[in-house]
Amino acid sequence: MRVVVLGGAGFLGSHLCGTLLAAGDEVVCIDNLSTGRRTNTTPFLGRPGFEFVHADIAAGPLCVRGAVDAVANLASPASPPDYHRMPLETLAAGSRGTEHALQLAAQHGARFLLASTSEVYGDPDVHPQPEDYWGNVNSVGPRSVYDEAKRYAEAVTMAYRRQFGDDVGIVRIFNTYGPGMRPEDGRVVTSFITQALNGDPLTIYGDGSQTRSFCYVDDLVRGLVAMLTSTETGPLNLGNPVEWTVLELARIVLEVTGSTSPLEFHPLPQDDPTRRRPDIGRARRLLGWQPEISAHEGLRRTVEWFRARPAEVAAAAPSVAGPQVEPRPGARIPSPRRSAPVLS
Repeated sequence: MRVVVLGGAGFLGSHLCGTLLAAGDEVVCIDNLSTGRRTNTTPFLGRPGFEFVHADIAAGPLCVRGAVDAVANLASPASPPDYHRMPLETLAAGSRGTEHALQLAAQHGARFLLASTSEVYGDPDVHPQPEDYWGNVNSVGPRSVYDEAKRYAEAVTMAYRRQFGDDVGIVRIFNTYGPGMRPEDGRVVTSFITQALNGDPLTIYGDGSQTRSFCYVDDLVRGLVAMLTSTETGPLNLGNPVEWTVLELARIVLEVTGSTSPLEFHPLPQDDPTRRRPDIGRARRLLGWQPEISAHEGLRRTVEWFRARPAEVAAAAPSVAGPQVEPRPGARIPSPRRSAPVLS
């Protein structure tokens, strides 16, 4: 195939580019580098079948010369510090950007894949979250710029499907981690690893009992490729159904890194989901997909990758993003010695 990967210089996008190239596919990577990094594409430069285009998908219609068999839209800020820093850009990527991506796929008669998110479920009151759950999202809250951008992206994708019969697929991605993440991106896994390797306190919101499900990137990308090469419309959840509390994650990171960093506790930010775990029954049944890599093994590989980049890890420590959201009424946010990770 010849696949256009939007957001291809980002964490997930670059892993998808690498997997497609390894399978013999051609890749056109489009990224505005607002959160993606050129270094993520360095291994692909000069390889036959790879092309990088510096462009903003929200700025205007996309034009790709030659054949296009599939368009994978992963273009959006995805970590809380990023989308709080770029709220309007995030909304534009989910709205205008998704429409431009759909138009590109339609022009070429190509399969379109939307990388949506578990954030469409908000702070869920149904657990685990199946695809037919409509969610519990605060449409005017501080997280809404990302949540509603993705909800709109799903809506416009399905509108193209219904009105024009376009070949589309939607996946809802749950927390994903692995090599290639930015040490300073403010997500809980990267923040814990960075803090542990630097000997700083691991900062935890609330009492650490809120849960997440962490999927290793190689597993997640297998799911993306399976959806990209299928005829399923979805939406389908992609994530690891094994649920961990944030406190359990912190202890695993300390174990894997061998760090003696203490734990620091801070009030929960507004609209922070208390529980998050995917029901992946549909993905198992329709794609034959499920995660295979355990949290301990995935974290070991991720820690090794971070350890090999000590300068980046050390530089990230002061800039790891703290809570960029409004506190709950009456909550007092203390001034931590190191800023706290933001759960995605």
